[in-house]
Amino acid sequence: MKRLTKNQMSWLEGAFGPRVSFSKRERSMYSHDIGSIPSLIKPLIGSTMPSAVVQPVSEEELQALVRWAARERVPVVPRGKSTSGYGGVLPTKGGIVIDLARMSRAISLEGDVVTVEPAISWKKLDEYLADRGFTLRVYPSSYPSSTVGGWLAQGGAGFGSWKYGWFSENVVSARVVLPDGSLRDLSGEDLLLVSDAEGITGIITRVSLKVMPLWEQKITAVAFDNPGSAAGFISSLGREGIWSVTLINPEMARLRNIAPLRTHHGHPAEERVILPEKYIVLIAHENEQSSFFDNAKANSGQFLSPEIAQHEWDERFHIMKIKRLGPSFVPAEVVVPIGSLAETLSELEKKVPALAIEGMGVSGKEMVLLGFITHDEKRFWFNLAYMNAISVARIAEKHGGRPYSTGIYFTPWAERIVGKEKLSALRSFKKESDPNGIMNPGKVIGSKLSWVMGVAKKLEPLARPFAGIGRPQPAERIGMKPKKGIPPDVAWYAYSCSQCGFCVDTCDQYYGRMWESQSPRGKWFFLKRLLEGKEKLDQEAVNTFMVCTTCEYCNVMCSEGLPIEPSWLKMRGRAIHEKGMMTIPPFEIMAASLGRNLNIWAHLREERDKWVPEDVRPHIKEKAPVMYFAGCTASFVEKDMAQAAVKLLRDAGVEFTYMGKDESCCGLPMLVAGKWDEFADVVRHNISEAKKRGAKTVITSCPACWLSWHTYYKEWAKKLGIDYDIEVKHYSEVLAPKAKEMGFSEVRERVTFHDSCHIGRAGSVYEEPRQLLRAVPGLDFQEMRHNREKGLCCGSVLTLISDPPVAAEVGKERLDEALEVKAERVLTLCPCCRFQLSVSAKKKGIPVEITDLATFLARARGYEIKEDKEYIMSSWATFEAMIELLRPENMAGLMKEMFPQMVDAMPFGMGRIMRFIGKLGPLGRGMLTAMKGLFPVLFPVLLPMMMPKLTPTMIELMGKRVPMPDFMAKQMPDLVPKAMGNLMPHMLPKVVPLVSQPLIDYLTGRGASASHPQA
Repeated sequence: MKRLTKNQMSWLEGAFGPRVSFSKRERSMYSHDIGSIPSLIKPLIGSTMPSAVVQPVSEEELQALVRWAARERVPVVPRGKSTSGYGGVLPTKGGIVIDLARMSRAISLEGDVVTVEPAISWKKLDEYLADRGFTLRVYPSSYPSSTVGGWLAQGGAGFGSWKYGWFSENVVSARVVLPDGSLRDLSGEDLLLVSDAEGITGIITRVSLKVMPLWEQKITAVAFDNPGSAAGFISSLGREGIWSVTLINPEMARLRNIAPLRTHHGHPAEERVILPEKYIVLIAHENEQSSFFDNAKANSGQFLSPEIAQHEWDERFHIMKIKRLGPSFVPAEVVVPIGSLAETLSELEKKVPALAIEGMGVSGKEMVLLGFITHDEKRFWFNLAYMNAISVARIAEKHGGRPYSTGIYFTPWAERIVGKEKLSALRSFKKESDPNGIMNPGKVIGSKLSWVMGVAKKLEPLARPFAGIGRPQPAERIGMKPKKGIPPDVAWYAYSCSQCGFCVDTCDQYYGRMWESQSPRGKWFFLKRLLEGKEKLDQEAVNTFMVCTTCEYCNVMCSEGLPIEPSWLKMRGRAIHEKGMMTIPPFEIMAASLGRNLNIWAHLREERDKWVPEDVRPHIKEKAPVMYFAGCTASFVEKDMAQAAVKLLRDAGVEFTYMGKDESCCGLPMLVAGKWDEFADVVRHNISEAKKRGAKTVITSCPACWLSWHTYYKEWAKKLGIDYDIEVKHYSEVLAPKAKEMGFSEVRERVTFHDSCHIGRAGSVYEEPRQLLRAVPGLDFQEMRHNREKGLCCGSVLTLISDPPVAAEVGKERLDEALEVKAERVLTLCPCCRFQLSVSAKKKGIPVEITDLATFLARARGYEIKEDKEYIMSSWATFEAMIELLRPENMAGLMKEMFPQMVDAMPFGMGRIMRFIGKLGPLGRGMLTAMKGLFPVLFPVLLPMMMPKLTPTMIELMGKRVPMPDFMAKQMPDLVPKAMGNLMPHMLPKVVPLVSQPLIDYLTGRGASASHPQA
């Protein structure tokens, strides 16, 4: 691997700023694709670690980068979403990976031709087209994540190819940055220079492709007992009126039948549909096709139920779910003529019986066979199993077929794959335009593995009998013991993850930062490397797990149905609770406040019930089967939410009790922050107080409180040996059945509704809030583009607490959708969502009001409910200032101001000694400089002994930096010592290097902290 020089790194930093990364951990995320390279093959490929990852945002930046790379002879590898397993995005000679993720716009739609940037996903493009009455002609099974530019560079066929052929046949033109940095528009025959070329001739920056009007598919599924019958049926199908033809073999059907179901907080979230273990042909067509019946009957076909057909169509992107049975794959993908499909399938069934196949029909003439063999890459025998890929390729070749693509593995077949003339043209163009070979070297026209694959091809008949040795039976084999400290199920999932990328674009942790390490698949890859001994669970890694918003969108998008967010919850508990690592610093202040006053806002416990409206107070029972739970934020900050909710409940005839001053925080902030002892205390306290009041049902305003009571209290009560039989409802669930009887007055306003993650995706409470809104006369209610299960997160929870600027970017994404529908007001039923969206709207200058649902509804009943927006924003100002203060660089600044007090507080007379040394001039400075290496050792030992004396000064300085009300300031002497006692041991490794030289400067009279210290 060629390393970048300091000058080269400096140029990249100057040109791309925060959009270039040299981090080893980040670079590792871009060193692989979805394939698992056998251990014996890896040394032959060599290192695939890039020297840098760069994210351009425009053609101009890309041109400048390529010109620079050409001058410096630095290899460049373009990368879309890396959803192939052929090694086309592997930087086999180091250099720079060009991550095109920020170039993902749809540019224009003119007639039936759409022009896009290269990294737009098929899903995003299809959404853009649907808004304009169009849809895609063809798309791959990796539709949710793969990119338009990537598919043109890789080549391929997919859904719709029966009618519209290979994707490249649907491309009108492409714009490319050539190896000399110039731009060139390609169309017609010239497109052959980039299609299937995997970026060796240039980097695609724009693609214009044909699309078609929206249409409604009809889906038919037919099962056949043998490959001959299935192939005969497919051969009989014409192209008129048929858009897509796909096929699965009996082994694929069998594996789908036993693949684990998607779960939701530990419970099955879908019904199992059992497929007949036969060859199943799935057809998407325009209208009823009577010829199907005759042709199916002629080939002894069995029509499957419409429910099975629709289920298989709905699941068409989830081919990877069988990987959980491995937890690895041996891929084998080929193209064969329809005329020899029966013979090919028969021979594959006989010689490679473990091969699970999904086929895609192309132009009525060819069938792409995507094959997978479940295996375990941790076993030595995985190396031999890879010979199956050669076997499949040879069988296809025997019947007039070829491998599907080249990459770095199948370059010996390049002539068959891309065609003799095209390969010759590519070689000539490459030689002329890229003499130094910087453009994605080692792909298509030659790779390090060419000779290996050539030899393997010849040895395949001898090796085939051994390829099945050591293959485990397909099953999810989760152990009982942690592996390298990782929970056993999480360890299994780390290998199961297919790296398909379905989770990436919709992850707000990712799109708020745009680096792979922040995505769910990035974290799975990190855990896999950790299990292989290539990574360690350090604080940087822990922080990556900590800043997730817990929105659960990844659970919805995962092609395998992995329980992703619950796995991150376990990792946070492992790191913080079990290993004692650092949580996000503000949570320590929250925890101290929770221990003292039962809330996370550092408000006084005795004021918790002051929000209760005087006209509602007499209605509250001392004991009742129903209890209202307000939560911290609605009790102390956004009081209108609780006030409106209890008025509505009372008006609906609900009798309820309330904990009052005994109500504690629901505990969810402690749970997600990894502070599980504190959460356990909350569970015990709140369940006990509910039982005291005879509560059998708890009604909440806050979705986080709902999730705690509904889901986590149930789990933790079982762990803690506590009886728990409480039903939990959100007030919207209670009010919705009575919506028409609530007597709402007319409201003339256009509004939209934001689905809160902790009760939407986490609880499937979607329709009840909408029922209430539909009961308001005159209301113009508009849905945002993403709603219900697919609603975007507001950006709150751990992201807001850890990184407010990123939270604002995430919030803007959501609010932009409200602007799209021209909403005057966004309604939400979550205090944290209302809070976060209000902050984002203010920071980003977005002209839309954010209002709580209960407040809105109560006003529609004629109540005057006051929203104290000024107080809400001032509360956030306190919080944000505290977040900012607790960053290492700012804590270092605080310590610099405390140098006089710090030196005085040093035990054993060390302060006097250091002051004396500091007065010895150059000698003293030399002595202190020599001691600097000991500071990281001394500070953790000395600081706990110094803190009692330093706390008053620290609190005084904190007060200057953090605006806080008097009642909060008075609590700081109790809250700060506990919080700092937990934080400083973790923060000192980052803080001490920042204060060491300034401390020496202070002691020798050169610092700006104070006048020369006195002995």
